[in-house]
Amino acid sequence: MNLEQLIQRCLAYPRVEETSPFGPDVLVYKVYGKMFALTNPDRFPPTVNLKCDPDKALELRDRYDAVQPGYHMNKKHWNTLTLDGTVPSEEVEEMVEQSFRLVVKSLKKVDRVWIEAELSRNQT
Repeated sequence: MNLEQLIQRCLAYPRVEETSPFGPDVLVYKVYGKMFALTNPDRFPPTVNLKCDPDKALELRDRYDAVQPGYHMNKKHWNTLTLDGTVPSEEVEEMVEQSFRLVVKSLKKVDRVWIEAELSRNQT
């Protein structure tokens, strides 16, 4: 998966917005104002920070050299993924989805219900 595909995947989730709160060099993807992915599109090779379950984060770091503790993030809950082609696209998609769902899980119930309803509609 390349960076453009990853960005499109992030934007395909309901209620997601692309912002640049850290300046024009960093794109941040948020759901209801909570960050689940960020990247610097000018960096080569491209990288993306994704939220992750702490146990899964350690497992992914052990399995792939391209997965490291989150750069400038809470290293327990965030991974930095280098998009160099060494992590299978399916695994990258799963990491993005897990990041999105972890953030959705932390939202207020009323917001979670809206997103879950939209996800259900999109799956049918």
